[in-house]
Parts: sequence; C-alpha cells; structure tokens
Amino acid sequence: MKAIQIEEFGGPEVLQFTEVADPNPKLSEIVVNVKRSGVNFADTHASRNDYLAEQTLPLIPGAEISGQTNDGRRVAVLLGSGGYAEKVAVPQAQMIELPAEVDYDQAAAGLLQGLTAMALVHRCARIEPGETIVVEAAAGGTGTLAVQIAKRAGAKVIGLASSEEKRELVRGLGADACVDSRAEDLGEAIREANDGKRVDAFLHMSGGDAFDAEMGVLAPLGRMVVFGIASREQRQISTASLLRGSKSVIGFWLAHLLARPDLLGPMIKDLFAAIAAGELTVTIGEVYPLSEAKRAHEDLIARRTSGKLLLDPSK
Repeated sequence: MKAIQIEEFGGPEVLQFTEVADPNPKLSEIVVNVKRSGVNFADTHASRNDYLAEQTLPLIPGAEISGQTNDGRRVAVLLGSGGYAEKVAVPQAQMIELPAEVDYDQAAAGLLQGLTAMALVHRCARIEPGETIVVEAAAGGTGTLAVQIAKRAGAKVIGLASSEEKRELVRGLGADACVDSRAEDLGEAIREANDGKRVDAFLHMSGGDAFDAEMGVLAPLGRMVVFGIASREQRQISTASLLRGSKSVIGFWLAHLLARPDLLGPMIKDLFAAIAAGELTVTIGEVYPLSEAKRAHEDLIARRTSGKLLLDPSK
C-alpha cells in the first residue's frame, strides 16, 4: 500500500511517499480502508521528534482517520500514529461509527480538533455566559470549532488570525471581534477589541512573545489554557505573578483525555451529534493528495491555510 513514511527526523522534506507492507491485523484489530487522514500541527512536531511523546523510526505519521471497514462500516479513529496511509489496522474498541449525516471529510476534520476544542472551552477554560475568551489561530481547525463552541456557551469571543481573509472567516463563524495576531502591541490590540477590558480566558497555542502579551491582559480569576507551542519558544512564569493576579495557567494535551473513556465517550457523542445536526460547522481548508503531504506540512507551518487540512490516500 501507499503511505507517507519518515526514515529520519526533520521538517517537511523528510516526508516520503512510498510503498509499505499492508497492515497485518492482530486478533482484536480491524483493517480500515482510509478515506481521509487528518493533518494536525502536532504532526509537524512528530516529524521532528520534538513533541510531547517521543517518536521512533521508521514512522508513518497521522493521528486521525475516517474510512470504511471491509464489512462496510463507516468509522473514524484516533491513532497514536499511522494515519498517513491507504490502510490502517486499529483495535475494534477505538473505532467510532459515524452517523449517516456525517461524511468522511467532516469526520476526519472534526474528530481530534473538535474534541480538543470542547475540552479547551468547557473543561479547561470553564467558560461561563458573559465572559470573554480569546481564541488563538482562530481560523485553523481547532480554532474554527472553538469559536463556535464558545459562542454556544454564551461567551464573547475574540479571534486572533494573521490575515484579513482569515479574520473574515472567523467573523462568519460567530466571533464578536477579531485581532491581527501579528499586531505590534498584541496585548493592547486585544484590550481594544474588548472595550478596554481585560480578558477572562485565552486558548493559547503559539508560545513566545504572544504568551507574555496575553498574560499581561488576563483578568483576575482569568484562565490561560496552553495547548501548543507552535513557535517552539517556551516561557516560564513566576508563582508570585499568579498569586498577585489570581490567574491560572492550565495545560492541555489530548492524550490525557483519550485515557479517560468516562469523559471521552460522552464528548464524542455530543460532538458528532452537533455536526450531524448542523450546529457545528467543520471548516475544510484543503484536501491534498497523500502524495503531497509534504506540501500540506509546508503550508501549515507557513500559516498559508485556514480550517482543517486533510489527505486523500487514493491520490
């Protein structure tokens, strides 16, 4: 079968479109014929082996797929790796059967980032009606869903995005205001968008100077939820500054949610029900041929994309 395989760690250039052996399923596994593979920023970390989970070579990246089993079941699956391929053997217990109203694009685009967005807004930020939340990378896969979920929770939503085209997309999803994520004084731009007031919660994934700017405008009893370090620039924060401002800094890694079936099951049910009912719009940025995974990673890293990026293993 065709797959993307990594033989050495590095940037997009190490993604090789190649032929590999078909999966050999274990007794408890089922082979899924992949229709769509989701592309996530975490995949770019995995290719460099600088993510939270250590990777081993050779590696087929990809943490989520949608597809069909040989007996005709339409499913979505969250994986540790292996999704950038025509076929994947997965444990039966990990397969999520899709509602008829949810297509393969929506399933692969909405699953991982939809669960992330739900956890960020509800479990981590614990947003309440009337509070203000700022969503970084609001035009991306997670961001577009987080904007909608936060609005459904009754929050005032401010989206950060790097171009006017992206900001227009975010406004169309219900954001109350948008800010240029590359503003010279990001903190001041955010306060201006919030009528001069501080902000109750941030969904933060960039790291670096943006973290410092956002902490500076976080309100007392505010929550900074960190779910990525896209710039690869980490920050440290003093406990005294947290005490003085009654501020919270909360980290989130989806792997810990996946280890909690008591939390995961209801969230998956709610997520796909909302997508099936049209209450959540899954924004598809582009569907790339599997053979062009390198270009997908390049576009994602360069911030040339909006919405969720997918791979089509049939091409």
